[in-house]
Amino acid sequence: MNGLRPMRPRDTAESHRVATPLELFFDLCFVVAVSFAGSQLHHALSEGHLAQGLSGYLTCFFAIWWAWMNYTWFASAYDVDDWWYRITTLVQMSGVLVLAAGVPRAFQDGDISLFVLGYVIMRLAMASQWLRAAAGHPEGRRTALRYAAGICAAQVAWVVLLFVPQEWRLAGFVVCALAELAVPVWAEAAGRTPWHPHHIAERYGLFTLIMMGENVLAATVAVQEAGREHGIQAGLIVLAVSALVIVFALWWIYFAPPTADLLTSNRRAIPWGYGHYLIFAGIGALSSGVEVSLDHLTGKAHIPAVAAGYAVAVPVALFLFMVWLLHLRPHRYGGADTAAFLAATALVLLAPLTPQPVPVMAVVCAALVILTEAGRWRRRSRP
Repeated sequence: MNGLRPMRPRDTAESHRVATPLELFFDLCFVVAVSFAGSQLHHALSEGHLAQGLSGYLTCFFAIWWAWMNYTWFASAYDVDDWWYRITTLVQMSGVLVLAAGVPRAFQDGDISLFVLGYVIMRLAMASQWLRAAAGHPEGRRTALRYAAGICAAQVAWVVLLFVPQEWRLAGFVVCALAELAVPVWAEAAGRTPWHPHHIAERYGLFTLIMMGENVLAATVAVQEAGREHGIQAGLIVLAVSALVIVFALWWIYFAPPTADLLTSNRRAIPWGYGHYLIFAGIGALSSGVEVSLDHLTGKAHIPAVAAGYAVAVPVALFLFMVWLLHLRPHRYGGADTAAFLAATALVLLAPLTPQPVPVMAVVCAALVILTEAGRWRRRSRP
């Protein structure tokens, strides 16, 4: 193991910069929390508790995503990989597991104490990393100290939220979330941290892959259980194949355009990074939607067919629109690609009005892949 050394910045033009085993381990722990939140969303939607399910999922997912995002950008700039850095990262991973354990209580009972405890553990560990960066990198000290101060102040707000009456808690959450979102904007105004564009693009791509893998796992387990309880039916096979086609298509669509070239400045990178909240939330909710559709197919859901269809359609449409907004639109590929993405998004949202919504969505997503690939080949063939 490397000895303790000053936390100096990484080279922003470093060649062959890739994710480390520690970063991949970090991602896996966070996906555990995502799966807990998705499971609770599934049960809430199947029982017809739409408002409770959405508010619980979006708030829980924000905490998971924000802690992941902050570590990712920090590690891109200051990963020294010594024993203290590793221990601090492992503390953050422990915090997300505490948070994950608190997700069911937050959803079902409104008890957010364990959830907030896990979140505060993660964020205070992150603040300590920034203090170490301030000590080791004099040129970036002002920025690092702003990060540390902002994170600590935000944690005070989260602790105060524990004592806010239940009816005001959602409004209090919004205030706390906005405070967290403001910290990087305020800190980076004092000087850009030396994050690596290609490393950031790879980290976001890897997290997308891991979450898609969790989708496949959750949907496969759900199909297996449904088949064991009710037997293998044609409708079950169609739903399983359609869900798999959708996940494959979303993977293809996300990784089609290059993204590292878009991250040329904080002005571009911060909206891109923040916008991934909706992309990741959509991926995380997709498996819940498929499980809701399975519940409806087997008669376990207490919602109409249209509602079950929208449990899949909304995450897919959200993903398509945000990928167009963050990945496709900045490349200025042309009107045909934009029209294809926006039309596909609209058709996905209309699919629940059809007798077979998930297969229709699968066809739409597959067609979008074909159209976008055709567009890529046209652009490559131009002189």
